[in-house]
Amino acid sequence: MGSTRFPGKPLCDLLGKPMVQWVYEAAVASGAGDRVLVATPDQEIADACKSFGGEAVLTSKDHPTGTDRLAEVAVQHVADVYVNVQGDEPLVRAESIHACAAPLKADASIQMGSVYSECGEEELYDPSVVKVVTDKAGFALYFSRHPIPYPQKPRVAPVKKHVGLYAYRRDALMSFSKWPTGDLEAAESLEQLRFMENGVRIFMSQGAGSELAVDTPEQAEIVREILGRGCPTS
Repeated sequence: MGSTRFPGKPLCDLLGKPMVQWVYEAAVASGAGDRVLVATPDQEIADACKSFGGEAVLTSKDHPTGTDRLAEVAVQHVADVYVNVQGDEPLVRAESIHACAAPLKADASIQMGSVYSECGEEELYDPSVVKVVTDKAGFALYFSRHPIPYPQKPRVAPVKKHVGLYAYRRDALMSFSKWPTGDLEAAESLEQLRFMENGVRIFMSQGAGSELAVDTPEQAEIVREILGRGCPTS
């Protein structure tokens, strides 16, 4: 609720629903797990979730990252796999959430998963759009805000854009806050690199990128227009 650019952002009205409800409903529709929880430090958000039939867990206000917040929830609610869906992504696709979790459910050796989509030409040099390169088995080799791989020769394959969804096994998630911030994480300001620096491989599934995350009231208005043309989570 304390967003500096958009105070009260999670509860902003989007076609008669608070933003957090759109995200919650996409998570439920994904079928990725048997329980959906909203992790929040704000009582107002917890009350809103209750009003639309959702379930919320109150957490500390002091977490430096969303992963740390999820780890607090994991202490209270024990599960084999946790899927992290960002609350400011009302256009997130249910099928992408499913794609994120599916490899961990199918293969017990996979410790962490995430999602990519094709990066558009207009996004290649945008540092807010994170790119990922993978090995032949589908695991991430590196994430960067730069356009990777560097096009020294004409590209032979599309650049992969990282979609900010994560699935973790319990051990990997609970280890995160115990590790210090790594050099790569600090350089790129990407917390998933902390996992990789500590030997956790991240399996990348292809999914669909959401058209827009909401950081400002102006972006919320654009999302209203997109939702008005048809719900992307159905």
